[in-house]
Amino acid sequence: MPILEREEYVEQAYLFRGLHDRLNSSDPVQEIMRHLREEILATTKLPMAIDFLLAELNHVGTMGTAMRKLAHYFTPFQTFLMNAAEDDRGRFDMNRALLILEHEARFRSEKSDPSAMFCFQFETLCRNRLDYDFGLKAMSDDVLYNEEWRRWILWVRQQIGMLDLADLIYVYSEYYLIRQSQIEENVKRPEAVLFGEREGRIALANRHKEPLYLFAALQRQLGYPAVPKPKPPNPLDEMLPKLERTLERMEVRIKMLEDEQREKGIDLRQFYKRPGDEAISESE
Repeated sequence: MPILEREEYVEQAYLFRGLHDRLNSSDPVQEIMRHLREEILATTKLPMAIDFLLAELNHVGTMGTAMRKLAHYFTPFQTFLMNAAEDDRGRFDMNRALLILEHEARFRSEKSDPSAMFCFQFETLCRNRLDYDFGLKAMSDDVLYNEEWRRWILWVRQQIGMLDLADLIYVYSEYYLIRQSQIEENVKRPEAVLFGEREGRIALANRHKEPLYLFAALQRQLGYPAVPKPKPPNPLDEMLPKLERTLERMEVRIKMLEDEQREKGIDLRQFYKRPGDEAISESE
């Protein structure tokens, strides 16, 4: 799969953002996709990809299967996120997946830094507790990484859980070579130097710590992209319907009290059921 043009990733980010914003509406996903298709630039290949996604949604009900068949357009990691969101057994929901896909596509349109992309994708796995085995395999198949990166990611896939991520980054950084050269003259150079001096320095400072601290330091110091976090639910969204139901009950009680204060008292006949009411309701 070749690296797509910048406008393709820009339109992908717009598509994922539009789906995220309109997903909670009453419209079906197919209808939202049709509207978004008209908004996408016709000079890109995304409208044709949306047509295929719509066909797969109508026949199978999922988008991950369609994205896997469009491997020349969508990256394996994008397909992995969509499959994880559509898995009923997982806790990774569609809103969070679309938000991450939007940020990833926007980052691809702005930069092509493999080290920053690796940290973004790995942080996505950590924060959302996704499958490391399948996630790292999908990352290794990304066209953004060259052969050296692919071999290293597959090696990390085997070592994850046994070695610290900060150590793995530090050993394959320029800063490791600088420190080792100060200790000994003949430094054994690693197979590939994938990270720069600053990345290695930050990784060394975060050894034996939570990996999320490492990602946060890289974002502060080097401007690495941060994985978006879902917004907490607004308590007012649930409070207003509760207040409305409470006011309705209060109105009924106040009306009953007013009826009781009158001479006739409360008319209990409004709560009676006539013998023919049940038969009429069943016939309807």
